[in-house]
Formats: sequence, C-alpha cells, structure tokens
Amino acid sequence: MSAAQGRSQASSHRSPQGGGFLLKLLCCTALALASASQAQPIAVPPPASKPDAATFNYDLQPRQIAEGTWVIEGAVQDFSRANGCNIINTAFIATGTGVVVVNTGPSRLYGEQQRRAIERITREPVQRVLELNLHPDYFFGNQAWADRPTQALAGSIAGMQAEGTAYADNLYRLCGDWMRGTESTPAREPLLPQVLQMGQHKLELRRLRGHTGDDLVLLDHSTGVLFAGGLVFAERVPTTPHADFAQWQASLDTMEQWIVSGAVKLVVPSHGPVHAGLAGVQQTRDWLRWLTSLMQTSAERGLDLGEVLRTPVPERFARWAAQPAELHRSLTQWYPRYEQRALAAPARQP
Repeated sequence: MSAAQGRSQASSHRSPQGGGFLLKLLCCTALALASASQAQPIAVPPPASKPDAATFNYDLQPRQIAEGTWVIEGAVQDFSRANGCNIINTAFIATGTGVVVVNTGPSRLYGEQQRRAIERITREPVQRVLELNLHPDYFFGNQAWADRPTQALAGSIAGMQAEGTAYADNLYRLCGDWMRGTESTPAREPLLPQVLQMGQHKLELRRLRGHTGDDLVLLDHSTGVLFAGGLVFAERVPTTPHADFAQWQASLDTMEQWIVSGAVKLVVPSHGPVHAGLAGVQQTRDWLRWLTSLMQTSAERGLDLGEVLRTPVPERFARWAAQPAELHRSLTQWYPRYEQRALAAPARQP
C-alpha cells in the first residue's frame, strides 16, 4: 500500500473511536512503510570452495547461474589467511564466440587457478578480461592473463597504477604465502561505456560512480544478469576507501530502476551472495544512509572518534560479514571530515 492509499483509506473510514482510531491507523501505516524501506536479509549459501592453506589450493568451484554464465563465489567474510583472501565473486560468460572474464581475484595464484577452472568448463577462447574497479582483489590475478586483453575504465587503471604497490604490501601482510609471486599488474586497456554483441549475448558496459571514482557495471541483456561490482554489497559491510556517498546513492537509484524495469533478473555483487530483486541495493543504501547519518549527527553533537566507534550497530547490520572491522575503518577515515565541516559551520543563533 502506498502512503497516499493509506491516507485515503484512513480519511474515508468511520469509527465510533473517531480521531483515536485514525491516529492509530496512521501510526500503523507509517511503521509498515518504515519497515518496508529497510533492507531484507539475503540467504548466504554454504561456501562452495574450501581453500587449503597447506597446498595453496583455492578450490574454485564455478556455479552456472544463467545461460553461458558462471560465477566463482568468494567467502562472505573479511580478508584472512584462512580464506586465502578470496572474498570476491569473479565470473565468466561463454558467449558462443569467446569468453568474457569478470575480475581476476586477489593473487597471481588465484588467477592461474581461475584460468584452469574456466578451461574445465568451456573450450571457447577468452576474448576479454574485465576489472570492475581499482581495488586489488579485482585485478591482482592479472599475471595469469598476460596473453589476453585486461580492461577497465580509465580512472580505474590510473588508480591501479597509483596504489598497486600499497595494495600489494597490505595483501602480503594479510594473506601471507597465498600471495607468493604476485605483483600488481594493472589492466592494460582502457574501456569506454559501450554495448557489445558477442555471440548470443548483448553486453552493456556502463560507467557509474560512488564506490570508487570509476565503477564499471556489466549488464547482460540476454540473460538479465547484472554484475554490479562494488556498488552493491550483500550481507557484508561495504568498503568505503574511495567512496563518494552521494554519487553512490545515485548509482544505487539507477540500478534500482533497471531492476524494477525487469531488465535485471539476477544481481552479482562483487562481495556477497548472488540474488534476485532489490535486496542487495536496499542493503547497501540502508547502510550508507545509516553510516552518513551517524557521522553527521555525531559531529554536530561534538562526539570524538572514540565515542563514535563505541556506538552500537543496529541489529539489522550486526550479523553482516566484516563487522565491526569494516565499520571502524570507515569511521576512522571519514569521521574527521564530518568533524571539520561541523566546526566550520556557522554557529546557530539562539
């Protein structure tokens, strides 16, 4: 029921309780609308892969989700040696005239094992290797694809080049020997937004923004699968090191329109379970709104960072992966900027 419908029904209702009944009905309607606006949970399936640290085997298990389309699901967790730092969903599409690979994982070893996993499924040659943004687990497997075109948006390539060494240092610290032999190898070919007809698949490459300065999303119009990259997180706290929160919300609005229109049947986030419908978009939006509101109101109240870090997380977020570590990283990076803006704001008149 829409808010307008609720008001119309309440106005037309006649009851011996009069205004009290009307107030109760309006309150119930408001509570229902508020509940509907919150993100619904998404089932997290048991991990398909069981990484073996003794042999450095990622145990990659491609799962077919649509015609010619497979996803290799990462753990819905934070980086750790136990999971080989494999927390990203990579994918590939066998179009009939060649394969498109989406993301290459966190290490040279992952890229090599990804390539073998694809070759077990299809004999089609790989034509393109796409990286959806500049973060390391999107492109650190590129060494295994040195003989294929590795492609990303120009801003993502610039970010890979600028930050690759720091990424490598951090992942070696977090992942240990899973990273052995890995060097930052940025995508080599810049992409422009475009529509590609490859075999039976019509692939639309779109540039959005917000999670990073250049977020590539891939919509396969032939299957309705949307590869949403880091713009959508599902059952996991979003990462925000390169975020623009307003642009991110606008990108979520755009993707919501695609889903509502029926163009999208399945959403593949880079982090979290594959799902249908709006749940992932809504979860991400809900988190971003809560996070930015927390920082804004806390800064206006004059709270210091330590106090904000101790703020309880709403129950609907408490179960998410990478909680509270990812929240603490976001607050540590972004809260000082909210404090500075609050201090610079004109004093309110009494």
